[in-house]
Amino acid sequence: MLFLFLSVALSACHISNSNYDATGTFEADEVIVSAEASGKILLLNVEEGSNLGKDSTVGKIDPSAIELQKEQATSSVNALSQKTNDALPQIRILQSQMATQTKQIAVQQEQLKTLLKEQQRFTNLVKADASPAKQLDDITGQVNVLREQIEASKSQLTVLQSQVNAQRQTVTIQNRSILSETNPMEKRVAQIQDQLNKTTIINPVKGTVLTRYADAGEYTITGKALYKIADLATMKLRAYITGDQLAQVKLHQAVKVLVDDGKGKYRELQGIITWISDKAEFTPKTIQTKEERANLVYAVKINVQNDGYLKIGMYGEVKF
Repeated sequence: MLFLFLSVALSACHISNSNYDATGTFEADEVIVSAEASGKILLLNVEEGSNLGKDSTVGKIDPSAIELQKEQATSSVNALSQKTNDALPQIRILQSQMATQTKQIAVQQEQLKTLLKEQQRFTNLVKADASPAKQLDDITGQVNVLREQIEASKSQLTVLQSQVNAQRQTVTIQNRSILSETNPMEKRVAQIQDQLNKTTIINPVKGTVLTRYADAGEYTITGKALYKIADLATMKLRAYITGDQLAQVKLHQAVKVLVDDGKGKYRELQGIITWISDKAEFTPKTIQTKEERANLVYAVKINVQNDGYLKIGMYGEVKF
């Protein structure tokens, strides 16, 4: 055990006679999948060690309560259309009166044409002293009365048209006030539908299930962890190098990664440097001497394709 700690310490201090340039442990991008809805878990088809595809359906949370909310909200939206007023019946009555008034005006105008002809005939007879002036005065009086009647009928027609316009405007204003509630309520329905969609548990990333935190039959709430998953196809080796080694590494550089094969030898894998820290930190070891605590190192991440042998937390060594 003492020999193991000394080996790690020598690696961190970059001893020149070591057969590797840096050492570290493998890690993966772990994702904790949480419930996006509250309720009883009806199904959770997740087993530790199983591989799940991206966007695959893995479970279901009881949607009964949310479905009732959606039905209620949808009914409220439908009820709005029944609250609206219809101006058409009243407008039809007014339009019928307008049609009658229009016909009356047409009849009066025909009568006026006839009286005007009679008026012209009696005017000619009076000029020729063939008829008394009183008859012309009577005809003229009838013409004036009929003209007044026509003007009154036209005024009544205008009043009826104004009533039609006012009725339409009044109903439009009333309906606009009612229908203004439609948009917010429709958005409420869409919001509930989104909550309903979230009762279906969708796996967000491709990977291997590491830990399962819940089981079917349990009650869960929004934000509660269900399981942890990570893509183990590509592992990341987090290693540490000294400031003197910075000149030897660069992004996207290919390096050799060595891992213990369990038989006293090493398996050699290819890795690519994907990240180099721009800040120094103290040597991250659990046990270290006072002198070693003063050593500053830089973290690097190396992507390594996993053939199934690499595990999270496994040690690896790097040769540049």
